[in-house]
Amino acid sequence: MPEIAARPRVKPRLKPERPRLYKVILVNDDYTPRAFVVGVLKAEFRMSEDEAHRVMITAHRKGACVVAVYTRDVAETKAARATDAGRAKGYPLQFTTEPEE
Repeated sequence: MPEIAARPRVKPRLKPERPRLYKVILVNDDYTPRAFVVGVLKAEFRMSEDEAHRVMITAHRKGACVVAVYTRDVAETKAARATDAGRAKGYPLQFTTEPEE
């Protein structure tokens, strides 16, 4: 019986897919003090005073503002922690997440 040379198996190279990114969105409310919102943005999202103030004012004027973009688990964790910081002080501060287009 003739021997058949074994061909090396070639695995197709799969290009790893980049994880889908999610936006963290600050939703405006008329009750949470501006200084508190700025403080949460600085603490949770490591923003400077100026950056945090700009995001807060944009949310105030437009109703909502994208704060940052992360992978899903990071975005959801940061949004929940920031929302919880407001709830702990009795404010209706709300951060949401949604997939980036």
